Amino acid sequence: MIHWQTFDGLKLAGYLARPESRRTRALPGVVLCPAFPSAANGGKRAADRLYPLADRIAQNMEWIALVLNYRGCGDSEGDFSLDGWTDDVLSAVDHLDGLEEIEGIWLAGFGIGGALAAHVAQEDLRVRGVATMGAPVDFDHWGLDASGVVEYARSLGIITTPDYPDSVDSWAKAARSIRIDRCAAEIAPRPMLVLHGSDDREVSPLDARAIADAHGDAGLRIISGAGHRLHSDPRCIAILLGWLDSQITLIP
Repeated sequence: MIHWQTFDGLKLAGYLARPESRRTRALPGVVLCPAFPSAANGGKRAADRLYPLADRIAQNMEWIALVLNYRGCGDSEGDFSLDGWTDDVLSAVDHLDGLEEIEGIWLAGFGIGGALAAHVAQEDLRVRGVATMGAPVDFDHWGLDASGVVEYARSLGIITTPDYPDSVDSWAKAARSIRIDRCAAEIAPRPMLVLHGSDDREVSPLDARAIADAHGDAGLRIISGAGHRLHSDPRCIAILLGWLDSQITLIP
């Protein structure tokens, strides 16, 4: 486990996987952005399920893979908010970019993590490509019950500070401001992969189509019979790994 500081002084934890051997000096890097914690795992183990994927990417593909624990999750400090988690993804890009052997950074995120990855990539040109898996196109529904979302986050342990946030309305406004279709349009012409389960009951597959359409040239794959938790679907992982492998041509 590694640690680094965010722009606002919080200490974040992450899992960094490196290849045991490599043929070249320069290596591509990917930040893996977890989904929102589930009731079964809670915030403390939200990112654990991606550690084996990071190891696989590092050892089989000779990439450096960083799994991020957002603020409030795992051993990371702080409390959950979408704008805070966005800053955390950006700080992870900074950390990876600071490694001497890194040549090119990609982002891959599951669920909310995919949305955050796209949100960061729209303005950060260090990010050469983005893969989203089960990502929502917006967070408008959170604004309808912001207090409920905050209390649910508190029950998961990703909000621990009493009386946080100072303003639920401001917290909800920040969530409503995120539109992933607009982000996708800004990411183009950089590569984008959009994966979604046909049987996703948490995020409509129509969201994936809206994101891909906004990009204009994204690789859209709707996985038959798959639900929302695509990290456990071998077809999704195979497509993601194949896409990452195809990105090597973008490294000069």
